[in-house]
Amino acid sequence: MKFEIAGLLTRPNRNEIALEVEDELCFHVEMLERKYLEQGMSPAEAKAAALRRFGDLEKYKRQCEQISRRNRGLRRVLKTLLILLGLGGLIIRLLSSDVHFDHLGDVLIMIAVAGRLLLYVRGLPPRNPECS
Repeated sequence: MKFEIAGLLTRPNRNEIALEVEDELCFHVEMLERKYLEQGMSPAEAKAAALRRFGDLEKYKRQCEQISRRNRGLRRVLKTLLILLGLGGLIIRLLSSDVHFDHLGDVLIMIAVAGRLLLYVRGLPPRNPECS
């Protein structure tokens, strides 16, 4: 839990964001390149066609970095709120003597866990982010 709270308070490094975005873009270019290879193009033709089809990588990289920086603040707020929601549900569950309030605590805990799981899954990197 200490690592999680510490992670909420630190700001992401600009280079970290740039590397993540570059890996993601390379992944997509590589997938398109593989598609062209399967269609019978040579490796050089497939790479050139994928880059041509994808468009201006630098422009997309800048846009994705801006979006990523915006989303990181929102994710930090959501993580904090989900932690507080889970703790609130736990407190209700522990201190309540009424069955209806127990259920309310359970529901709050389930919402917090499901929300946290969703944020975790959304943050997973692509399966094969290698870039040639």
